[in-house]
Amino acid sequence: MAASVWSGYLTFGLISMPVRLFSGARGEHVSFHMLHRDDNIRIKQQLWCPLDERVVERSEIVKGYEYRKGEYVIIEPDEIKKIEPKTAKAMEILEFVKASDVDPIYFESSYYLMPEEAGRRPYALLARALEETDYVAIAKLTMHNREYTVFVRPYEGGMMLHTMYYKEEVRKVEGFGRPDVELKEAEVKVAHQLIEALAGTFEPEKFHDTFEDNVKGLIKARLEGKEVEPVEKPKKLAPVVDLMAALKESLASLPKKPPQPAERAQKASEVKASRKSPRRKPAA
Repeated sequence: MAASVWSGYLTFGLISMPVRLFSGARGEHVSFHMLHRDDNIRIKQQLWCPLDERVVERSEIVKGYEYRKGEYVIIEPDEIKKIEPKTAKAMEILEFVKASDVDPIYFESSYYLMPEEAGRRPYALLARALEETDYVAIAKLTMHNREYTVFVRPYEGGMMLHTMYYKEEVRKVEGFGRPDVELKEAEVKVAHQLIEALAGTFEPEKFHDTFEDNVKGLIKARLEGKEVEPVEKPKKLAPVVDLMAALKESLASLPKKPPQPAERAQKASEVKASRKSPRRKPAA
């Protein structure tokens, strides 16, 4: 099992349970090194002091906060430890809110929240209670020299934890919102039909990073001494003049979807019912 990123206690009311956090999602990308073009040797980055005009070792580095241009207050690591809040080892649930009230824009990073052996029973109880009530818990914990407000939500019988962006961290964009335009009901209706035609069940395994795949193909081609096939670029689309015509054309161009299981069952039921219904006798 992967190493945990935090361990401590999750508490709510007088109930306390030992838990651990494991990273729930992490981006994966092809990484490149910086090389000297002349000899393909990897470049090293050094820490340089412009005043002493020399390279300094990491042991000589301290953290400083710039409180005035060019002036810093120095903070030592042991001073940081002295002011760690109680949430460094205890994650206290502050309140419960409806899951539907939480906008996804506030979700930052995801972690699996798993119980230690001694905490399995209260963990199972809280997970089930959250699932049945459709609530998420809001708690606080300190990790990586920062205090986070977090969401704890039920997931596949267990619980996931998501760090939360604070209100001041969520950016506002001027002018964002519903455009001030008048839509025709017929256009909205066809838009609904187009959405339904493209609707499906969320299956994350269907989606891939195409650019990442292309980069891997490029590397493979170079290793094998082959030419790299360029990707066909999309044609520049002209602005839509007739919205209704574009909607109808989009809908007509989509392949017919096979009926979903529920639809097939409904049609089968209707056929079966029609066969059972008594036929009317012809009038005398």
